[in-house]
Amino acid sequence: YFDHDRRSRNHARICTQFLEAENVPVLAWPAYSPDMSPVEHVWDVLDRRIRQRVPIPNNIQQLRTAIEEEWTNIPQATIDNMINSM
Repeated sequence: YFDHDRRSRNHARICTQFLEAENVPVLAWPAYSPDMSPVEHVWDVLDRRIRQRVPIPNNIQQLRTAIEEEWTNIPQATIDNMINSM
């Protein structure tokens, strides 16, 4: 089964045609359904933490390092709160 929320940005006609042509079953999700994945909120926390860095990363290697450092430094309590809020 393929799982996507059918929002217009994720639901291009060519994708639909491909899935149908390949007989890929698609789970029925209503458009604009609430996001039930806490990782989406973790990405937001990670983005904010990176944007607050001084100096801000200005090349790919610095960005990679910043992502790895900030990901590791997100407190487990923050992640637990996101999961519990679902």
